[in-house]
Amino acid sequence: MNPAAISHYYVPEPSHWPLLGSIGLFSLTGGSALLLTDHVTGGSFAMGVGFLIFVGMLCGWFGAVIKESEGGRYNDQVDVSFRWGMAWFIFSEVMFFAAFFGALFYVRHFAVPWLGGIGDKASTHEILWPSFVAAWPLLQLPDASQFTVAKHAMEAAGLPAFNTLILLSSGATVTWAHWGIKAGRRNHLIIGLCLTVALGALFLSLQAHEYWDAYTVQNLRLTSGIYGSTFFMLTGFHGAHVLIGAIMLSVVLARSARGHFTPTHHFAFEAASWYWHFVDVVWLGLFVTVYLL
Repeated sequence: MNPAAISHYYVPEPSHWPLLGSIGLFSLTGGSALLLTDHVTGGSFAMGVGFLIFVGMLCGWFGAVIKESEGGRYNDQVDVSFRWGMAWFIFSEVMFFAAFFGALFYVRHFAVPWLGGIGDKASTHEILWPSFVAAWPLLQLPDASQFTVAKHAMEAAGLPAFNTLILLSSGATVTWAHWGIKAGRRNHLIIGLCLTVALGALFLSLQAHEYWDAYTVQNLRLTSGIYGSTFFMLTGFHGAHVLIGAIMLSVVLARSARGHFTPTHHFAFEAASWYWHFVDVVWLGLFVTVYLL
């Protein structure tokens, strides 16, 4: 069935998946809250159950959408709705990272100079921390018993620079895959997706190695003051997004191998590729602001 030939807007039947997802999220967040107290047990179990329910909901719900799509139930109007939905989702992700980049900018350009007595905040320097030196990254901490003092800042050369090359290359391979599907060359599509997923896995492996080096050699941790917390929050959340993007592309790869998608009907691939390019752009900003500056 040609989706463009469908005259009505498809409205799916009532589904149990949203309810199941709510139960999973409630159990997941409730379990995480229980872990914060020593007076109640079972937090880990509740989190595990909630996570399994949520993953099952994702598999079932997305599986239903895939069946509807392959069954030809979506017309061009539904396709536009999907595109707007994905665009707004990526916009929300942009705002998510903007909050962390904004926190880093505020600390470096306002809080640190104020603590150093620069500008009209001389009293802040004298009262709170007279010996403070306003030099980023902050490796000098007020109380070594409460903070983990890092030996060195993370350098841009080495693994971070190599990971930048890896992500840029993955952006090229997913674009090549896109050209392949638009030209009707399924082999190019599958090869491009395989290379992209492999590069994403390599990126995550090298980032895990970098974290191990930060903890064991550099002594840099989340408890290493504002530098440690901003470093791990930005790079950690980005790594989580790389993992999500790699999973999305892996699903698209499996569907491509089964013969899904045509040159004119492949929004699932486009949505995953948009997300992957977003991940690439965020890393470039992160590499410049966290590692280079």
